[in-house]
Amino acid sequence: MAHRSEFTVASAYPYNRRSAVRWILSHVGRYKLLLIGIAVFYLIAWSAYSYGRVLIGAAAGEILNPTDGGLARVALTILLVLMIDSISALIASLSLQTVGQRLERDSREELYTSLLGKSQTFHDRQRVGDIMARATDDVQMMNGMINPGVLFIFETVLGIVVPLFWIATVRVELLLVPLIFVGTYIVTVRAYSRRLNPVVGNQRMAFGMMNAGLEETISGIEVVKASAQEMFERRKFRDNAKRFRDYFAQQGRIEAGYLPTLFYAFAMGLGFLHCMVLYGQGTLTLPDVIAVTGLLATLRFPIFISIFSFSLVQLGIASAERVLKIINDEADLDENAGGYHETMRGEIVFENVSFGYEDGMVLEDVSFHVKPGETIAIVGQTGSGKSTLTDLINRTYDVTAGRILIDGMDVREWGMAALRSQISKIEQDVFLFSRTLAENIAFGAPDTPQAEIERAAHEAQAHDFITSFKDGYQTMVGERGVTLSGGQRQRIALARAFLTNPRILILDDSTSAIDSATEDEIQKAIRRAQQGRTTLLITHRLSQIRWADHILLLEDGRVTAYGNHESLLRKSAQYRRIFARYDVELPPLEAA
Repeated sequence: MAHRSEFTVASAYPYNRRSAVRWILSHVGRYKLLLIGIAVFYLIAWSAYSYGRVLIGAAAGEILNPTDGGLARVALTILLVLMIDSISALIASLSLQTVGQRLERDSREELYTSLLGKSQTFHDRQRVGDIMARATDDVQMMNGMINPGVLFIFETVLGIVVPLFWIATVRVELLLVPLIFVGTYIVTVRAYSRRLNPVVGNQRMAFGMMNAGLEETISGIEVVKASAQEMFERRKFRDNAKRFRDYFAQQGRIEAGYLPTLFYAFAMGLGFLHCMVLYGQGTLTLPDVIAVTGLLATLRFPIFISIFSFSLVQLGIASAERVLKIINDEADLDENAGGYHETMRGEIVFENVSFGYEDGMVLEDVSFHVKPGETIAIVGQTGSGKSTLTDLINRTYDVTAGRILIDGMDVREWGMAALRSQISKIEQDVFLFSRTLAENIAFGAPDTPQAEIERAAHEAQAHDFITSFKDGYQTMVGERGVTLSGGQRQRIALARAFLTNPRILILDDSTSAIDSATEDEIQKAIRRAQQGRTTLLITHRLSQIRWADHILLLEDGRVTAYGNHESLLRKSAQYRRIFARYDVELPPLEAA
């Protein structure tokens, strides 16, 4: 089944996502020349290194039976061979490091692009700290899997196979003990891997939980301190850190029981004994004994590092599974790149729309019609579904039943980019990025000239407070805009909306944190901005409701009244209750 996302990158490389191993292989498979070079140069390196042991045996023969200049020739040959070993190993190691770094870069970019393409429903289910752990630590573990993990695998395989080849060139029967050892090694390593794999997976999961808890505590530090819950959060983090530590300790216990290093000691002793038997029989020379003993000694390093190689590779695969799970999680919406792309007029029609989350319905059988350029005020008690209703217009969520039409076309038939680029929504809780004020205003149109940015700021009544800062429009905003007041954040968001010139403007209680004097000026700017645009207001401010063309009253997810301010005051008791706190004279309530 094709991967679905709200937005995709057309030039994205077609990675194989059917399993973590195939996904990793498809990533590193992009660099075939580097992989071929790695294999060739490591083979040369280990061949040269192992041949050096044979040459040392030949040098011993020259010492026992010297020839004219023979020892010098052997010594120079050993020097040349070991230089070839060092240079080849260096080239292979640099190539492998390059592949590892590119794997980390490519997989992190793929994950980031995938996260941008996920729907709001997907992000609602995620813990930000766990996502951050996958995008940073898990991706870095994949790099470590390649270098030094795969490096150690190369060292292990070639460090066993190549010395065995050179032993066979000395005398084939000397392979008996090493081959028995290799068979035992394979069996024990498979058992070792089966024990290690679930522990490594649990370790990565525990790290994600610890990171998620840390992020939540830091993000909510104001609430933590206001509630004096520092000790509770400290205990919670300590428990998560202890769980993570315990899995590391369990991994250490498994690695401590790694048997191949013990078996290697027996293999070394038995192999040397075999050489002595053949030497005693006169079928093996002393230089050959020295050469074979040296070749057997080279097996120690690859056997030892395989402890770490399997741990690193399994950590990388476990991390890849966590990253791939996020990438493969399908979005609830798709971008519909080939959908309807036209300039909006701004007509909105709800036809028997219902919507609900997993825990129940929020909107039921909602129907209304907004003509292009009209302003609709949406009112109702907290939890009545006002914000959710506006979220359906730009397909933050899709309707459960019914349909929403914009200019006569179902929003699901619109191309996602064309739909959302012409709708601007300003919410009560404004999000600002850790960038300059100018960059925040121009977020929807990053190439906007400075003059246009300042014009939008003027219209949103933000220019004066911006220029009061030392760096003006280049003032850096703290994370989530915490260095600004609520009113200042909302004015920046209004300026951003004015700059993108939307056809549909949604204001979700967007002036709640603004004083009355500033609100009057902003209302004038909004009135100017709404000319030729369809505007939806979620508000309880009488000053805003009065100048709406129509008012939609929601209660428990249903439309209970629809009309202008004066008619609803006369016909709807629920609407009248909203204004009971205002010192205004209400007309008599007409009988139903």
